[in-house]
Amino acid sequence: MTATDRSIELITTAAQAAADRLAHDIIAYDVSDVLSITDAFLLASAPNDRQVKSIVDEIEERLQKELGAKPVRREGDRDARWILLDYVDIVIHVQHSEERVFYALERLWKDCPEIGLPEDALKTRGKAEEHAQLHGVTEGEQN
Repeated sequence: MTATDRSIELITTAAQAAADRLAHDIIAYDVSDVLSITDAFLLASAPNDRQVKSIVDEIEERLQKELGAKPVRREGDRDARWILLDYVDIVIHVQHSEERVFYALERLWKDCPEIGLPEDALKTRGKAEEHAQLHGVTEGEQN
């Protein structure tokens, strides 16, 4: 089983929205073969809490406006360190860079096929590391 066309459309739109808000390291996995509760995961990160919230707000607004999709659940708003948007067909994780490194969700899903993303989203790969180097921050010290 593979992710549905609707799931791919949601993931693509969400990835572009995240890229437009300068998210780091955007990646998507087709998890439909290993999970029965959703088709795909989108992962993205940002170096601070305010940006995490901005990315999530943009994703939510774009999916509503362009595709008529609303999340059935939104978790993690209070601290804005890891916000999860559940659209049933897809689940979006936007994490603070520290949480992204600590929880390493990519390790859990690395055996699942990656979903092709827009060019803008692909260009975000390695941005977290680049940002840390530019600001003289070592892993685990980002705020």
